[in-house]
Amino acid sequence: MFASDNVRCKLIIRKFVHMKFIKRFFGNLTDLQKRILFTLGALLVYRIGSFIPLPGVNASAVLHLFSGEGSGMMGMFDMFSGGSLSRMSVLALNIFPYISASIVLQLLTATSKSLNELRKEGESGRIKINQYTRYLAVFLAVVQGWAVVRGLESMAPVNGVSAVVNPGFAFELSAIIALVGGTVFVMWLAEQITARGIGQGASLLIFAGIIAEVPGGIAQLFSLGSVGQISPAMIALVVAFVIGIIALIAFFEQAQRRIQILYPRQVMANGVMNTNASYLPIKVNMSGVMGPVFAASIMMLPAFIQRFVQSENLIVQNIMGFFTYGRWSYIITYTILIAFFAYFQTAVIFNSEETSNNLKNAGGYIPGVRPGEQTMHYLDNVVSRTTAIGVLYLVVVCVVPIILNTHMGMPLTIGGTSVLIVAGVVLDTMNQVQSYMVAKQYKSVIKQTQKKGRFR
Repeated sequence: MFASDNVRCKLIIRKFVHMKFIKRFFGNLTDLQKRILFTLGALLVYRIGSFIPLPGVNASAVLHLFSGEGSGMMGMFDMFSGGSLSRMSVLALNIFPYISASIVLQLLTATSKSLNELRKEGESGRIKINQYTRYLAVFLAVVQGWAVVRGLESMAPVNGVSAVVNPGFAFELSAIIALVGGTVFVMWLAEQITARGIGQGASLLIFAGIIAEVPGGIAQLFSLGSVGQISPAMIALVVAFVIGIIALIAFFEQAQRRIQILYPRQVMANGVMNTNASYLPIKVNMSGVMGPVFAASIMMLPAFIQRFVQSENLIVQNIMGFFTYGRWSYIITYTILIAFFAYFQTAVIFNSEETSNNLKNAGGYIPGVRPGEQTMHYLDNVVSRTTAIGVLYLVVVCVVPIILNTHMGMPLTIGGTSVLIVAGVVLDTMNQVQSYMVAKQYKSVIKQTQKKGRFR
């Protein structure tokens, strides 16, 4: 009896020591380190969830759908989801219903007067719009989940193995609930990363999925080279092309047009006139990675329907064929969508009228341009020209690799859109972390100044 009590006491003491150590460890961390650790933990949970299989589904039969689709649109969808779709996990739909809902809400906000007024209300309006986005995302997840489930049930057996073990209403209901629950969980996880982590929750989840699939793509490329299907010169060309794309992305994501802003002159104590000058930075690619992500999300929908919802209707087949990955109709449509969403996102982010009014109220002006309406038109022209350069850059990064892959035979296992998302998220995260550190330094300086003022 006494021996067992001693063992229990030792276990309690050990637990207390470990808890105290953990508390002391996390207590010594800075706020930025806690945010980074939280983000890494959330991404780890996300990756674990992508391996939880959908109940009642044979994953080996579903994997047959993606044979030969590695470079297609479904392969891109699977890469963005970190392989969740090919494994048919509970996170198969991933964050894409939420992205689709965001596209719809942004378009409605630009065209609907009531939603536009709601957006102008500030934080309260943004919360309401986000709530509408969540509701719409759940509805889209239900529709897409139903399409996936019906497609799985209609699949022909692969090597005598059906994709669904026991098809029927019970399977359909449970599978749809699991898929929608997975989407809701991913949305919640993205919001937690944005609020408690280092921001950009949705982009970081897509980034994590792409990074997880990159080693497999590289291994596939070199395995094809080892069996003689690809020459060493072609492998070197692919590697050089990817490095060049990364360098191009790093350059254009940091490129900006700087507009000089002058403020009224001030007379100094010695009688010298002083002119305050600053610069208004206009990024070349102000839309960031969201433009190509929105365009890719829309282009994935026909491929998604074609793959999971088989139809013998000739009109439906012709429409689906129009959106077949690699066709010129697909390439032209994808290019138009990239340009549209790049300009649309830029218009949402940058308001020339508001910027012009702010400069006028602060007494600032652009040399050679009158304040007010003329400044607004000048800013519109500058943003339009810089965005045109940004669209050309996005087309080179996202569309040219598709042409090289499908029409020239270059084995690009990683698409340009994937590389753009990875590089763009890394650069934005670095900038955000740097801005956070600078803000913390300013706060510490202000606190020290306030303390010195108290003791004087």
